[in-house]
Parts: sequence; structure tokens; C-alpha cells
Amino acid sequence: MKRISVFILLCAITLPLAAQGVKESAEEVPLKKVVILTSGLAYYEHSGSLNGSAVINLPFRLNTVNDALKTLVINDPSSANPSVTYQSENTLLQTLRSLSVDISDNPDFANILARLRGAEAAISSQKGSSGEVYRGRIAGIEYRHVSTNFQMTNEPWLLLSAANGMMSFNLQEINSIKFTDPVIEQDLNRALDLIASSRNSLSRLLSVNLPGSARRNVTISYVIPSPVWKVSYRLDLAAAKPLFQGWAIIDNDSDTDWKNIELSLVTGRPSSFIQELYPPYYVSRPVLPLSIAGTAEAAVYEKSVPTPAPAMAYDSMARTQMQREFAVEAEAMYSPSSANVAGGNMQTAAGAAVGGQFEFTIKNPVTLDRRMSAMFPLVESEIAAKSTLIYSGSGKYPRLGAELTNSSGMKLPAGPVTVYDGGVYAGDALIEFWNENEKRLISFGEDLSVTASAGDTNTRAVRSVNITSGVMIINRNLTFIKTYKFINSGSSSKQLIVEHSKTSNTELVSPQANEQTATAYRFNTALPANRETVLTVSELRPISESITLLPMQLNSLISYSTNQEIPANVRSALSRAVELKRAQDAADAKVRDIDAQRTRLIADQDRIRRNLEAAGNQTQQGLEYLKRLTSLDSEIDALSSDHEKASTDARAARTAYETYLSNLNL
Repeated sequence: MKRISVFILLCAITLPLAAQGVKESAEEVPLKKVVILTSGLAYYEHSGSLNGSAVINLPFRLNTVNDALKTLVINDPSSANPSVTYQSENTLLQTLRSLSVDISDNPDFANILARLRGAEAAISSQKGSSGEVYRGRIAGIEYRHVSTNFQMTNEPWLLLSAANGMMSFNLQEINSIKFTDPVIEQDLNRALDLIASSRNSLSRLLSVNLPGSARRNVTISYVIPSPVWKVSYRLDLAAAKPLFQGWAIIDNDSDTDWKNIELSLVTGRPSSFIQELYPPYYVSRPVLPLSIAGTAEAAVYEKSVPTPAPAMAYDSMARTQMQREFAVEAEAMYSPSSANVAGGNMQTAAGAAVGGQFEFTIKNPVTLDRRMSAMFPLVESEIAAKSTLIYSGSGKYPRLGAELTNSSGMKLPAGPVTVYDGGVYAGDALIEFWNENEKRLISFGEDLSVTASAGDTNTRAVRSVNITSGVMIINRNLTFIKTYKFINSGSSSKQLIVEHSKTSNTELVSPQANEQTATAYRFNTALPANRETVLTVSELRPISESITLLPMQLNSLISYSTNQEIPANVRSALSRAVELKRAQDAADAKVRDIDAQRTRLIADQDRIRRNLEAAGNQTQQGLEYLKRLTSLDSEIDALSSDHEKASTDARAARTAYETYLSNLNL
């Protein structure tokens, strides 16, 4: 028998079911399987036997319809043309108004009849003999003033165009009215059905139409939002073999009662999103003028190029094959698990890996009414557990804890752990997602018999110095030291795990870590009774400093040449550079001194020339000014010779200093 798997991307179908030759069956396809994921979704699977054509009504809350439309899968071996119909969002009013009997605005009897002017009707009224029926066409409604109990009222009267003339009926005297046109009767019943089905504005029905003629097994499945399933654990540390027990907490938040279903719980984080498939979506289109007048504009077109052939033809047969593969894959993904978990006296869930996730299947059928919650045994297993104290670098007291290894054979989701020790409650802990055979630490309280403190220091030391072409590179080691002190005032020794947070860009120097995480080193330390224990952790960060020597000031150069952290050969080389730098600075100072003298003499010359102009060169005072100008010229000439020699010496000293540093390689 051919098996058809249809993955339906649904659209609203307005063709009445009766027009397709399908009669609604009273049979149902009961819910058989639920898979709840930790990502906030649940997989629902209905399966059962059907005979002939059937319509399966599936109720969904309004906020789940988009997901149902996106994920609905139908497996019906004998139905080649299944379909799904539903009431689109915001279409009730439009549908009611489109019917031949418009009752969208809750009209009264008179308004309904007024809207059916021209319709043929059969009326039974009190005005005639018993059982007499008047036939004719509705001509309209008129209102007449009637005095009742000394009050004037307007009462509606029906005007009927009958074979023997126009007749009128007080609506209060009409016993019944039946319309001859069957379309009016059908539309009236349809309008009433739509109004009745819309009473619950938060619920929608998806009608799965399955044409067929034989008895066969049918499966309908979908994925909708669901409360995440939760887990809580218990740990008994006092047992000879520590016992670990887990319970799953389930909420049936759906609109369906669970009756003897297969319940599976999946831990993982699949990708999921919501797409608005339920509301009708209209694409806006531009409005163009009619092209019935005027002349068409000229147009030019670019040269065409050949279109490459597609890599693979994607025809309807390929689509059908892909849909079948998808349905088979979906069925395999949520097939019952077969792995058994032994431990304790409880009948716990069976666990198995499913793709990149892990699935727990409750072994016995589950019955849970809608809007109810329940707890089911998930895991019970003896595990490797070792009591220990844990200190994470801060606080006065270390934490009471335990080192656990997941030997249950299951991947366990995150959840709280209630710890019992010595038959009494010891505290609560939290554990993240726990993989198989993975070791984890948990903590559930503070040990007040042990006090802790921690202090930080750091040191800097030169590791090496390199000088290349006038650039000095100083390599230093920056050492971070953290000292932990623990005082065990108890009467028995204890084991402690120190979690030391890693310092960024460092390497651990001492002591050697017993293990490490992405952010911390762990050190196992014994705490003898009534003693203080000290743990010192050292980390090293290499740092480098690059210094250009040529533009360096003399004082800085002297500082490096006398720094005892720098190796002796480097200090000796820098001392020679200090000597050359001093010689250069002295030569530059001499040039600056001569420049200052020349500037002073030239200024004196300028002042004397102005005085000479004022006194005149024929006066006694003017003659004195001339002598002084001559003397200043001689001094300036002499300084020019000295300036040239000093400049030559300064250039030579600078060249010697720069050449020395440029050629210095240590």
C-alpha cells in the first residue's frame, strides 16, 4: 500500500467539504505521544485507525496557531489529497457580511426581514385559521403607531406580496417563517455556526480533511509552544554508595487531556522561531493609468546574454520525495527510546541520544488532565561522590561541597540539587547541564569551622635587555602572587579545593594545578586539624618595553645606565653613550653661547648706529661712536671664526653619539 507523507504549508481553503464529496466521520485520532523540549516547544502526535473519509478537528489556542501551521505533518496511506481548513484571522465579520443573511451586527427580527426584501417566504400567523400558511415575497417592513395601555408605540409590520394581493402581518402575530430559497436557509445556519464557533476568541479549530475509502492507520503531528519541563535532583552523601535521584516536573498547559500517552522529555537547545502564517497577508501593488490614449514612449533594451542552465531540476516529484524523507526523519527523531537505566527501586525514564539532544521516555503510559502538572521519576543511580570544601577566592568561609561524576549513563539537564548528609537536610545546590562521565563540583552551604583569607601582591623584574640600532627593548616578568590562608579549628582534617581565578594573559608558575576550567585553576589542599595552612599561587605575565635611545634626554640615559636591574654589559655600553651625549651637549652649548654673544654684539651695533645718526659723525661724540663700531666689527669677526669651529665640533660630537648608538647591538 502506498504511504503518503504530506508536510503541509497551510492556506485557507474556502471550498465546502460537501462539495468535495467528503462526509465527516465521528471517529477520532487520539493523542498518543507528547515530546516536551527544554526549548519551550512540544511535539504532539495523534494516531489511530480510520475507516473511509473523515474530518479531524484539532483545537489550538490563538497564540499557537502559527506554529501548528508551520509544523503540521499528516501521514495517511490512502489519502492522496488531504487538506486543512480553518477560519482565517479577522475574517468572521467579512464572512458574515458576505452571506445572504447578514446578522453580523446582531440585528433584530424586523431588520433581518427588511434585509431579505424580495425573498420568498412561507408564514404561519395567528391572524388566520389554525395551520394556515401564507406564501409570498417580502415587500418590506413598515412601522405603525399603536396605542397600548394609553401609550403610543411603533410596532413593525411585515408587508408580504402574495398571490391574492398585498398582505401585512404584525411581527408579534407571526408564529414562524420559512424561506423557500435553500441558499438563505443554508447561509443562516452557517452564520449561526460561525458565531457559535467564535464564542471562544482565544481558540481556533483546524479541520484536517482526509478523503479515503479503506480502514487504515493515520498519524497527525505538530509542534506548538509548551512550558519547559523542569528537573529537580536529590543527592544522599551519607550512603555507602552515594545515591543520585532526579524527578521531572511536567505541565500540561494544552487544551487536550493526556490519556495513556507516551511521554518523552528532550534536553537540548534547537533553533526555533515564529512566523506569521495565520493572518492573511496582502501585497500592495502600484496603480497604473489606463493605456488607452496618447502615444507610447520609445524604449531601448540591452543586449541579452545566455542564461546558465540550473544545476538540478526541482520538479514536483523531487518535492514529494523530499517531503517523504522529512516525514520519515521526523518519525525517526521522535521514535520511542530503548535504552534502560538501572538504579534504586523506582522505575525511572529510559534515556537515549537523539541527534544533538538527549531524550528521556517515561516507561509507563501517562494520564494528565489539561491545566494539570505532575512529577515523574527521571533518573536514580549510584554515582561517584566525594565530600570536599570549596573556596573560590573570596569570603570568610569556604563552601561545603562535593565532587560528583555522572555515571548514570544519561545527559542530565540543569536543575537544583537537594543534598542530604547523615540522614538530614544539608542544603541546596545548583548544577548546569551534566554530560555523561563528566565530573562536576556542587556546593550547598558554608563550613563555619574553617576561616579563610586571601591577599594579592605583584612584582616586576627585568628578564633581558636587547639594544638594536638605537632601540632598547627591556623584557620584564610581571608576577602576580595570591596568598590563601586557611585556619581549620575543627577536630578533624579536611580536604579543600581552591578555585583560583585565572589572571588574563598570564601563565601559572606554581604550584601545579590539579585541574583547570576555562576561567580558573583548581588546587587540592589538605587542611590538618587545628592548624593554619597557606597556599601561594604565582602567575607570570611577560611584558616588553621598547625605548628609542637617540632622542632620549641625558638624565633618562643616566637613569638606565645606573639601573642595577639592567645587565652590566648593557649598563657599560649605556655609560659610554652617556659620555658621548655629554660631549654632544657641551659642544651644542658652546655653539649656543657664541650665538648669544654675536646676537648681543649685533644688537649693540644697531643701537650705536642710531646714536651716531643722531649725534652726527663730525662731532666728538660721533667720532667716539665710530671707534666703538669699528671695535664691535672686530669682535664679531672673531666670534664668527669661533662659531664656525664650535659648529664643526658640535656636528662631530653629534655624529659620534648617533653613530655609536646606531651601531650598538647587544
